[in-house]
Amino acid sequence: MEKSYDPAASEPAILQRWLASDSYLRHPGKGDCTITIPPPNVTGILHAGHALDDAIQDAIVRQARMRGRSTRWIFGTDHAGIATQTRVDKKLKEEGVSRLELGREKFIEACWDWTREYGGIIQEQIKRMGCSVDLEHERFTMDADYAQAVRRVFVDWYRDGLIYRGRRIVNWCPSCKTAISDDEAEYHAEAGHLWLLRYPLAEPVEGVDHIVVATTRPETMLGDTGIAVSPKDPAKAAFVGATVVLPIVGRKIPIFADYHVDPGFGTGYVKVTPAHDPNDYAMGEAHGLESINIFDERARVVEGYGEFSGLDRDEARERIVAWFSEHGLLERVEDHEHSVMHCYRCDSSLEPWLSEQWFVAVDRLRGPATEAVTSGAVTFHPKRWEQTYLTWMAGVKDWCISRQLWWGHRIPVFYCEDCGWTDALIEDVEICPVCGGRHVHQDENVLDTWFSSQLWTFATQGWPQTPEALEGHHPTTALVTARDIIALWVARMIMSSLYFLGEVPFHDVVIYPTILAADGSRMSKSKGNGVDPMDLIERYGADAMRFNLLSLCTGNQDVRFDAEFDPKTGDFVRSARTEQARAFVTKIWNASRFLLLNMDGYTPGPPVADTAADAWILSRLAKTAAAVTDGIAGYAFGDTARTIHGFVWNEVCDWYIEVTKTRLKDVSSRAQTQRNLIFVLDVSLRLLHPLMPFVTEAIWGSMPASWLDFSRDGQSHERAEQLMDAAWPEPEALSAYIDERSERAFELARSVVAAVRSTRARYRLSPRAALGVRVRTQVPAVAETLREQADFICGIAAVRDLEVSSADGFHKPTGSVTVVEPDFDVHVIVGDLVDLEAERLRLAREIERARADLAGVERTLSNQGFISKAAPEIVSRKRNRARELTETIQGLVDQAHELD
Repeated sequence: MEKSYDPAASEPAILQRWLASDSYLRHPGKGDCTITIPPPNVTGILHAGHALDDAIQDAIVRQARMRGRSTRWIFGTDHAGIATQTRVDKKLKEEGVSRLELGREKFIEACWDWTREYGGIIQEQIKRMGCSVDLEHERFTMDADYAQAVRRVFVDWYRDGLIYRGRRIVNWCPSCKTAISDDEAEYHAEAGHLWLLRYPLAEPVEGVDHIVVATTRPETMLGDTGIAVSPKDPAKAAFVGATVVLPIVGRKIPIFADYHVDPGFGTGYVKVTPAHDPNDYAMGEAHGLESINIFDERARVVEGYGEFSGLDRDEARERIVAWFSEHGLLERVEDHEHSVMHCYRCDSSLEPWLSEQWFVAVDRLRGPATEAVTSGAVTFHPKRWEQTYLTWMAGVKDWCISRQLWWGHRIPVFYCEDCGWTDALIEDVEICPVCGGRHVHQDENVLDTWFSSQLWTFATQGWPQTPEALEGHHPTTALVTARDIIALWVARMIMSSLYFLGEVPFHDVVIYPTILAADGSRMSKSKGNGVDPMDLIERYGADAMRFNLLSLCTGNQDVRFDAEFDPKTGDFVRSARTEQARAFVTKIWNASRFLLLNMDGYTPGPPVADTAADAWILSRLAKTAAAVTDGIAGYAFGDTARTIHGFVWNEVCDWYIEVTKTRLKDVSSRAQTQRNLIFVLDVSLRLLHPLMPFVTEAIWGSMPASWLDFSRDGQSHERAEQLMDAAWPEPEALSAYIDERSERAFELARSVVAAVRSTRARYRLSPRAALGVRVRTQVPAVAETLREQADFICGIAAVRDLEVSSADGFHKPTGSVTVVEPDFDVHVIVGDLVDLEAERLRLAREIERARADLAGVERTLSNQGFISKAAPEIVSRKRNRARELTETIQGLVDQAHELD
């Protein structure tokens, strides 16, 4: 092994060896672990969420592979209809060509060219992370066989009455010029206004000649076809049945009562524009109102409205408000914050728009999909996301699946212009099967991207062409994904899989936390607070990045990533947590190197608990193996990362290796000590491998065989060439090493040693200075155990003598420092080595100084003027300083108590 580990040099070399082998492919095994990667956009790049998602999946797959299961991690990408078309449109415009000039066929060719040129970026990034995904059988949602699966689903649902065409309100993006589903719309709170407009009555009612409506969108008034009031509002009852003359247009529209109206909103009179608001559309249907589209696909006012025709929404709003003001019909304007829908792709404000679209009727699909979760056939991790799924399923509306794009799966519905025949077909037709006419054309729209990706778990595995390929590999093991697509994707996958296969698509849904910037805001390139996983890998290595991300999986909904950026350049500077993960990688490497340098004459053999330390570490090893095994299998990655980190760093490196150094020099104990150390190291590397694959694989290449490589009768098995192919240390095979009494005994002894060492460190005493120690305890079993461990404690802690006494008649030794433990007190006799009185005075001064500093910081934080005016980062630093001073004071007080 090299003296130091360089991930930049080591990781690419290891990756090439993995790729050259066939370990990423599926092999026969006992049990199955099949996972489909949530397909990223074909032109996408890896972000922090992707990196965490992929690290989780790789940990699951690597552990299952080592446990001898048949594993396959299916990689693929999504054609990303809107995103890809937008990018290709932009590229063509830069070249001076428009999509319409190019034509549909050539534009689609341009999209294919784009995906071929830019589509491999994310694959290379996932590969560099060390993800053991099957790259040889990459799938794409526009592959020919996948496209056939999509058509099969559409046709079957169409013929079963689940897909229909209708004129309905949809969320329309005037920029992308396509419909967007409700679940794709993003809501942004925006500061706006409430305009109160006067609408004249055709005939006065009780001496009143007009009503006042309140609206946040005066530009849509051109399409008003009714005025609604609440039936619970008695003050408006006399006006129900009256008629209003719509200003500007002159259209006579009725006033009616409807329970959709909140009598407390605005004036209680609500303008109803059925073509431009979902609630208004529902009221219009119920009351037989006309639906009038006043906008075209670009959200410009259509012809027929005089000076307002051709204006976009913002221009129309300004001009209409001005018209009302000029004609004395503008009552007043109030400030009003409201929620506005935006396109999830281009961030344009969406327009509720009445248009002809294709829909999936969900009533027959949602029942079985709901039961799949309530019955436990599909389990969410963390469980709280189950309610998010069920709530959405209870209120789900019919799914708008048509998109006004060219790139994507074209809707397979054909029309005959001669006889009016219409049908959905698996294969294209040019001649009408009814009349023989040749004027047949296909629907111009394409399918929503989520329609095709809902088939991901089974269409990627051969359905419907070779359904037998699914046997034993479907349902898949787990879907690892983000919470924001539980409705968009997870629910729809369950619905489609139950319909076509009669089974759920996966057993588990693992929702990973959303990674936020350090200040709690969303990561974004435009904000300059997004961290590129490739930058983290370049600086710290893939293992460190993966381990840090996995340690963030604590069950929380959101987690903060501690990326720091240069305030002048905006460049990424550092991540303290990832640096800590890199330090762990270095610790593993250095400890392994030390052990392997001391393996001269090593011969394999079973581990034996010759000493209390051996029994302790073997018991801790067995428990850690059980915790890590269950942690990965139960998707508790944060707990798993902390468990293995604590065991390897604190117990193996800081304690066990240290206490065995003298035994390695003793000829009589060297051979067995070597076997124990190699066994512990080997098991530890295997447990670490799913989380940190590179450094563990690098060390494995220098490892001799351990007892894990032998059968129970002592016969050698062929040692795996790669750690990723080695056997997992199953908890059952290690359970015999669990020894609670030995663990307790060693932990007690370790506490005494730690107390002596902390005293030496605090008072800067030489490690060779022999100290006397007195232990006081009221627990007989503790006293007995510590007496049994006296030789070990004295030897490792440089203690000249150790006495263990009961509390009765015990007097604190002169010149001693006290460390309090749960079941006993440790009195370390420092004698003349430390001036205890001077130390008391020093601590008192430091406590007084720290309390004065804390009081100053707290005065600043209690100043509301400071809190309101200071930059958030300055306030945050002050609060952190207050916490640091509080902890410092407590530590100093504890030290002072030790001297009492």
